[in-house]
Amino acid sequence: MIFRLDERLLFPDPALAEEDGLLAVGGDLSAERLLLAYSNGIFPWFSDDDPILWYSPHERFVLFPGELQVSKSMRKVLRSDTFKVTFDEAFEQVIEHCSAAPREGQNGTWITTDMKAAYTGLHKLGFAHSVEVWQGDALVGGLYGVHAGNVFCGESMFSKVSNASKTALIWLCTNTNYGLIDCQVYTEHLESLGARMIPREDYISILHNNASKA
Repeated sequence: MIFRLDERLLFPDPALAEEDGLLAVGGDLSAERLLLAYSNGIFPWFSDDDPILWYSPHERFVLFPGELQVSKSMRKVLRSDTFKVTFDEAFEQVIEHCSAAPREGQNGTWITTDMKAAYTGLHKLGFAHSVEVWQGDALVGGLYGVHAGNVFCGESMFSKVSNASKTALIWLCTNTNYGLIDCQVYTEHLESLGARMIPREDYISILHNNASKA
């Protein structure tokens, strides 16, 4: 059963999600609702022609920073002067670049105009962050996401040149105090860096246990 949300600020139990993770339809993208969603293991994922769809997958693809795997060739890239990395210096540019490419397994952009506005609002409130990767003065890669306690809920990443998005994720794991990076959906790219599946129950337990940590 898929739940239909109204103006009330609440979500059904994530355990009631459909097999594909779809939990609810409707509601809005207010900061309050988004923060409530993330703190309970729920995230929005929909296209321009869809209503707002809320997901809580039965398994979560995550990366524990302590399990990060960096290849020898990637270590060489990181030691070079190929890239410069910044944090929260070009959030709107990062989300714009991310919106230009479809998410794996989905046709068209899923980062709609309303989504951009909502996450930019969260960024201004201090809840959404970006990592930027530069080559000279050009923004060539990056990622953005939302923090829920000391869990970083990654939303999207992009790469204009080889290894740029990997550099962003490695920097996030090694230069911040997040205890877990939520990658949401499986990709071989992230698996090669050490990401793995965990049950939703374990993920939500981690969220709730770390809710008060920044």
